[in-house]
Amino acid sequence: MADGEVGKAQRAAAEVGTEPTIFSRIIARSVPATILYEDDECLVFRDVAPQAPVHFLVIPKRPIPRLSRVGPQDTQLLGHLMVVAARTAQAEGLSDGYRLVINDGKHGAQSVYHLHLHVLGGRQMSWPPG
Repeated sequence: MADGEVGKAQRAAAEVGTEPTIFSRIIARSVPATILYEDDECLVFRDVAPQAPVHFLVIPKRPIPRLSRVGPQDTQLLGHLMVVAARTAQAEGLSDGYRLVINDGKHGAQSVYHLHLHVLGGRQMSWPPG
């Protein structure tokens, strides 16, 4: 099996639903995190393995395993996550721009099956991303 993020994603896909995710444990405060913002619907915290000078995650408190599994009932929550990402990016000083990434499934290199938005900034991003 592959190493790095791809390997983690492939292993995570095989284990979906077998135990609480690391993000569920962060929400429950049983795992520490540097929290930047919280409200009734979401939590924002710094990534423990940052890929840019500024790298934080925006997650819904209600566990949704993948973006491809959302439905019409999730429209308001998804919009809220985007607004919170933008406001937190502004608060983090990312006035020159940032990248918003959502990985979905093993081919998208999703390694935690709890929907999350990566916000990366503080440097020039390249294209294509990978």
